Amino acid sequence: MENRQLPEGWEMKKLYELCEIYRGGSPRPIKDFLTNEPNGINWIKISDASVSSKYIYETKEKIKQDGVKYSRLVNEGDFILSNSMSFGRPYIMRTSGCIHDGWLVLKDKSGLFDQNYLYYFLGSNTTYQQFDKLAAGSTVRNLNIDLVKSVKVLLPPLPEQKRIVAILDEAFEGIDRVISNTEKNLSNARELFESYLNYKLFGVASNKPTQTLSCITNLIIDCEHKTAPTKETGIPSIRTPNIGKGYLIFDNVNRVSEEIYELWTRRGKPEPGDLILAREAPAGNVGVIPEGYKVCLGQRTVLIRPNKKIVDSEYLAFLLLHPLIQKRLLAKSTGATVQHVNMKDIRELAISELPPIQTQRDCIQDLKQLESQSNRLENIYRQKIAALKELKQSILQKAFTGELTVRLRSPTTADNGENEKEEIAA
Repeated sequence: MENRQLPEGWEMKKLYELCEIYRGGSPRPIKDFLTNEPNGINWIKISDASVSSKYIYETKEKIKQDGVKYSRLVNEGDFILSNSMSFGRPYIMRTSGCIHDGWLVLKDKSGLFDQNYLYYFLGSNTTYQQFDKLAAGSTVRNLNIDLVKSVKVLLPPLPEQKRIVAILDEAFEGIDRVISNTEKNLSNARELFESYLNYKLFGVASNKPTQTLSCITNLIIDCEHKTAPTKETGIPSIRTPNIGKGYLIFDNVNRVSEEIYELWTRRGKPEPGDLILAREAPAGNVGVIPEGYKVCLGQRTVLIRPNKKIVDSEYLAFLLLHPLIQKRLLAKSTGATVQHVNMKDIRELAISELPPIQTQRDCIQDLKQLESQSNRLENIYRQKIAALKELKQSILQKAFTGELTVRLRSPTTADNGENEKEEIAA
């Protein structure tokens, strides 16, 4: 940004010159301040913000009036930024309320920017790269006030800002519509496989139970350690986020040393073909350890070793994922906010008589064929969504280097910019 010649009339401002910036705060303990009373104040949480929306209209929770003095009140029209988790994601308030210390609020003090222009700028890679660079080296990546104050904003004159916003609104409307349709296709591809899975295993899942999970397994043990691993190299420690539906997820997995692995697996070393079940968050997910992998159990997980004379590993994993078995498994789960399954209920999970091993394997072959096709479609849709999001960022980059408006000044282009809108939208 510093090395780029600005278009005529553009300025570079730091964010503190445009906005007053404050951090939120939380009354503690928060449970003592939550209320259902009509005169309660909106309590704004990350979960109130939709990933696909730029506005926050309402909240799920409210706090008492006397909690406001321990927090930060924001008004309609203010910007709020997440200072951790989604890291710098901007939202525009369409209601008032209080924010906790996971948010920063930006209040216009200059009148120099169009609200929607600043929203687009804050949500662009141009800004994210500044956040990323300024936060580099910190152990916890979050946005403090001093960091956000120093962010540089490219600021054209107000009429130019409005023209840029009009172009971006029209272009993004079409792109977002395609993204939404692709996301539906992605969901449909997965639902097709799950529907077939439910059909193939319905007979076994719905039959009268004749045994427990312990009867068809050789080992069922839970994770006994309490320390969360943080190493980037070593042996994967499978936690609940690493457990999918029938498979394990090794992206961003935490790891442990050989010494810790030996200590944590003294009751039983996980083997390829064993199942790892999530006891919570989300309870019920289960994956099979693939061949060639050496892993250990992370917190809130359970190791299940099938008796391979009775049940195929993948067949058991798919059976445990059937909605009827999931309902049975989670029926006695505890926890007010997070479902938690007890070891006793896992061991005593009721299972009906299983078909012969060869019948199980034939069933798995059918399921894996469709799953392969489903995964191929899912990958295509994910790639398309990623490409469309990159396109949005490319258009934003052009907007904040003056390329969308420089051509508008061309004698061959109408003053209202309609040709430019059509070109970008196309």
